[in-house]
Amino acid sequence: YTTPDLVVLSEQDMLGDRLVRRQKRRKSADAFLAELAALTPGDLVVHQDHGIGRYDGLISIPVGNSPHDCVALTYSGGDKLYVPVENIDVLSRYGSDSEHVALDKLGGEAWQRRKSKLKERIRAIAGELLKTAAERALRSGSVIEVDGPAYASFVDRFPYEETEDQLRVIEEVLQDLSVGKPMDRLVCGDVGFGKTEVAMRAAFAAAMAGLQVAVIAPTTLLARQHYANFAERFRDLPLKLGRLSRLVPAAEATQTREGLADGTVDIVIGTHAVLAKSLQFKRLGLVIVDEEQRFGVNHKEQLKALKTDVHMLTLTATPIPRTLQMAMSGLRELSVIQTPPVDRLAVRTYVMPWDPVVLREALLREHYRGGQSFFVVPRITDLTEIEEFLRTEIPEVKYVTAHGQMSPTQVEERMSAFYEKRYDVLLSTTIVESGLDIPSANTLIIHRADRFGLAQLYQLRGRVGRSKTRAYAYLTHEPNRVLTETAEKRLKVLGDLDSLGAGFQLASHDLDIRGAGNLVGDEQSGHIKEVGFELYQSMLEEAILEARAGAHGLAKPRGGFSPQITIDAPILIPDDYVPDLSVRMALYRRLNDLEEGQDVEGFAAEMTDRFGPIPEPTQNLLKLIQIKQNALIAQVAKIEVGARGTLVSFHQDTPPNVAGLLAYVDKLGQTAKLRPDSKLVINRVWGDPAARLNGCLQLSRGLANLARKSN
Repeated sequence: YTTPDLVVLSEQDMLGDRLVRRQKRRKSADAFLAELAALTPGDLVVHQDHGIGRYDGLISIPVGNSPHDCVALTYSGGDKLYVPVENIDVLSRYGSDSEHVALDKLGGEAWQRRKSKLKERIRAIAGELLKTAAERALRSGSVIEVDGPAYASFVDRFPYEETEDQLRVIEEVLQDLSVGKPMDRLVCGDVGFGKTEVAMRAAFAAAMAGLQVAVIAPTTLLARQHYANFAERFRDLPLKLGRLSRLVPAAEATQTREGLADGTVDIVIGTHAVLAKSLQFKRLGLVIVDEEQRFGVNHKEQLKALKTDVHMLTLTATPIPRTLQMAMSGLRELSVIQTPPVDRLAVRTYVMPWDPVVLREALLREHYRGGQSFFVVPRITDLTEIEEFLRTEIPEVKYVTAHGQMSPTQVEERMSAFYEKRYDVLLSTTIVESGLDIPSANTLIIHRADRFGLAQLYQLRGRVGRSKTRAYAYLTHEPNRVLTETAEKRLKVLGDLDSLGAGFQLASHDLDIRGAGNLVGDEQSGHIKEVGFELYQSMLEEAILEARAGAHGLAKPRGGFSPQITIDAPILIPDDYVPDLSVRMALYRRLNDLEEGQDVEGFAAEMTDRFGPIPEPTQNLLKLIQIKQNALIAQVAKIEVGARGTLVSFHQDTPPNVAGLLAYVDKLGQTAKLRPDSKLVINRVWGDPAARLNGCLQLSRGLANLARKSN
């Protein structure tokens, strides 16, 4: 921009365009299982071949004449097992609930028996789930194309700047709507991270394409708020909105029902009243479910019946374990909004015994800074006691009480009065749990927090901190009473998870504490306790892949083993290079997750950037990871490099390309021999550690190329 007196240069004019490197899509599970990957000494871990043991830390042991970092595990009877760091992919964390769990015996049969029994049960679950998913995939859904100019002007009405995650999720949803298959997408986004905007844009696209949209919320208050937001946003558009809940006058409800049946109502927003069997839609195309963890199993079954060939969009901050697991197993499409809005601050959380002095100070601080507070109790009977406390101890603040047994108009009046700032404190039961958006309310006190569930507490905490002001949450419990172990665990988790966007980690902790339940029926008894959460998850994913491969006549995926490579060379990240043990463990874990040679190069560049030039033992480790990657492709279970040569053992004793391997041995002449037991012997001696690693890397590349040719 220039004028005769002024030249305005932007950042891009001076520094050039930003280069955006597109990241490879990671497993969606990574986002919220990062926390579960952390191990501390004393945790229970599961070795896929030996069962449940106790993690004792990282230890360096000599292999040949060289040090090699290993993970130390203790099993029943004090038996020790050392797992080389390049093989820690065979370990998984058992889970949060490790009380009264017996360690397995090293070399015992009980673990293998337990694992194979569970495998059968998991296969049955995977088959059933795939059947349901396949039935849905075969149906055709409405193709919803976005109308360019109209959509652009609708987007312009959004008063905030979209976050990167939000834009990506909107794109994914609109893409799903346009492919002609019924969408079934779960959008996980923390409280106030912009899920409603995703829903509005999907609703706009569907309604403008001539289809009806149903938005279903768990509570009347949330349905009322959604209706107000939608009405504001869709004002002056050629679309008619209706609402259904017990707060809606009978005449208006009847009019809405008739409008849905004859097609004059385009978007209906309501509670589970929308699921009533008597309700008829003329051309329902999209169902949006908000806070799905609040709906019971029966409502979910009604939704299933409703959604045979319509598009489904589910929004949640803390997915229930079953939903989370279905998403992680690839049975539902999952979108995650993890970026907080600009200027959002995390809520300061205090877990404490009931203390009248602290609570008085908290409420007065909020009052004097011009804000409002929520005071939540678990039962209606607790309200009288807290009313007395507020009246006598804090007469300076004005409070109003609301609970579910009041008449709808009473609740409506009181909530509206609080919303209009006529009161300082809203004293209520959990009716404020979902979706209420009052930016001026930034202090929350929960009485007897030990009586609430984990997701419930998280949702309640999400009622505050929705503006740029720092918010505070006080989770109180009775001062002289011992909490139950589960309640203590729940409060500790919530106290620790005070970062923004922690809803997914919380859901994974919930999955950890409660188990996932049966994914197909309404029984809630999980099998996770037998093998631990992470291994159960990977076994389920494997079973689903196998079932999919079988259904499409493909070769079943081969895997489930971790190649063992024995080389006399120092293999470790020295503690003087990365002093922090937990950082070293995280690096080892990430190294084991790399899948290609170029990933290893990128990892090496990152390490150099973070910690300086890479020492020789760590360079050896990076080479070893590349050898392992090649060995997996070549189906090699073991490579042993000794003083007189190298021995290669294949997984299940069958090389993937026998003819190619024989030609390869022939080409190598006297230096190679294929034994009758299918083991490959290389009669070449590599003198020093560097030569051993380079020789082994070349050999592994050759075997991997043979395996690729056979495919």
